[in-house]
Amino acid sequence: MDLIIPGSGLIIWQIIGFGILLIILGKFAWKPILSALEERESAIEGALKAAENARNEMANLKAENEKLLQEARLERDQILKSANDTSVKLIEDAKNEASKVGAKMIEDAKAVIETEKKAALSEVKNQVATLALEVTEKLLRKNLEAEKAQQELVEEFVKDLKLN
Repeated sequence: MDLIIPGSGLIIWQIIGFGILLIILGKFAWKPILSALEERESAIEGALKAAENARNEMANLKAENEKLLQEARLERDQILKSANDTSVKLIEDAKNEASKVGAKMIEDAKAVIETEKKAALSEVKNQVATLALEVTEKLLRKNLEAEKAQQELVEEFVKDLKLN
């Protein structure tokens, strides 16, 4: 039973040894151990704060990136819309210009055709008049070969002059 229930002297000596050990540890070891624990605790706390800051910064960067992407999309859409509007306007301008040029060409062609038509009609009239004069001259020569016919014609002209 000595092993299960120690003697009172042994307990006293163990209490004295434990007390001395506590005093020595309190004087030399507690402060460095506590300061090391506090230092480690502050390091862990600093690392946690740094991790939290990094997480917040990453969230801010992600939000900023999303914002920049959204702005870039809007700007891209505006540029595309502007380009489409410009292309539609250029196409409309080109169509209008082509219509104007076509209308001018048609008007010029009509004017040239009219001028050519008038010139052709004038030439035809001149040829008809020339032919009529030639035919009349030939007819008059045949009819007026005799002097009597010439005399009658002159008298007829004179009568017509008196009446008018």
